[in-house]
Amino acid sequence: MRIAFLPAALCIAVMGAAAFAQQPASAPSPVPEKAALCTACHGENGNSTIALNPSLAGQTARYIYLQLKDFNEGRRHDPQMEPIAKQLNRDEMLALADYYSKQQLKPLPFKADAAKVAAGKKKSDEVLCPMCHLGAFKGQNEIPRVAGQHYDYVKKQLADFKARRRTNDAGNMTSVASTLSDEDIDNLAQYAASLY
Repeated sequence: MRIAFLPAALCIAVMGAAAFAQQPASAPSPVPEKAALCTACHGENGNSTIALNPSLAGQTARYIYLQLKDFNEGRRHDPQMEPIAKQLNRDEMLALADYYSKQQLKPLPFKADAAKVAAGKKKSDEVLCPMCHLGAFKGQNEIPRVAGQHYDYVKKQLADFKARRRTNDAGNMTSVASTLSDEDIDNLAQYAASLY
């Protein structure tokens, strides 16, 4: 019986490998059913065209999921996001996070002030932003990609952390933001928006 089973198993494995090889190497991720809820504010494929709304394209999946969960459970507040997040179950949040993390972030048409970008980079290094957000602000796990986000969005988030209007960060960002001047916030937002 074992002898008969072995060729059958080998045949199934070969057919499975052949079927897998026939699929296109870069098959696009299926669009989650609830993604239509996101497009109006976060743009096509997660590339926001609204300056106060973040782009989700290329963001870390873990970060997107945790933010949706925080909006859903009342740890993060926004009058537009909370009602939408409350409609999502865990699997839908995970599917959206996975989908948007695999989309290509498009460069913004932002014209950064070179002196402010340099000052922002200097402040970033001083307060150790790359320690969590990594070099070029690419993000990791639950730490967001800030590179290529809208200037207005980054500036607002830093101001909200400083004023403790946003506190779903385990104290890390509120601690750092409390040391920043308005000029620092402006410079950091210029720097982040200039990166890609």
